[in-house]
Order: sequence, then structure tokens, then C-alpha cells
Amino acid sequence: MNINRKTPYGGIAISMEAIASVAGSAASECYGVVGLANKNSLRENINELLKKEEYIKGIYASKSKKDGYQVDVYIIVAYGIKITEVVSEVQKKVKYVLEKTFQIPFNEVNVFVRDVKDIE
Repeated sequence: MNINRKTPYGGIAISMEAIASVAGSAASECYGVVGLANKNSLRENINELLKKEEYIKGIYASKSKKDGYQVDVYIIVAYGIKITEVVSEVQKKVKYVLEKTFQIPFNEVNVFVRDVKDIE
């Protein structure tokens, strides 16, 4: 899926990989996030951390019913940290970074916690 935008300088096509890379980097920088998880990990029953090149597997973007877009982020959270605070922070940061980077509205940022890992 590509997002097409018209600007005074011409047309821009924003790829899903670009959105996943920006959203994944923003989410992984948040306190309490161990890393991104595969969005299909429940079927595979494996919750492995994704590398930066694989963020496309942990982020899903689509057109919203309203004007704008929605993003689903699948994360793994550190043990002992308040999950609601981590999710709230990820939502805020991902929304801010995506809108600042691509200049398009993201109405929904859905965060799914796939696993909780103990980090030593």
C-alpha cells in the first residue's frame, strides 16, 4: 500500500516500509518498550524481537474511515513497568513523529502488547 500526496513540487508516494521504519523507530525509543513483535506472532506462537529492517512485520498502516490513516503497532514490553503508561507514551510519540515526518493526519494509533519480557 502506498499513500499518495500532491504537493506544489509534485507527487509523493509514501511506502508502507517508510511508515513502518519511522513508526518502529519512534516506538522502540519509548521507555519500557523492549522491541517490536511480529503482528502474526499469535499464529506462529513465537514472540521474537524484530530487527530494524523487519519493522514492516510489526507495523500495519491503513486508510481510516474518517479523513486520515490508522497505524497498528505490535510491541513487547519490559516486565515491571506499567503497561498502560508504556502504551500511552507509544501512541503519543508514534502519532507525533508520523504526522511531523509525513505531514498527513494519523487518526488512530493502536498499540498491541504481544508479550512482556524480563530484562536483566
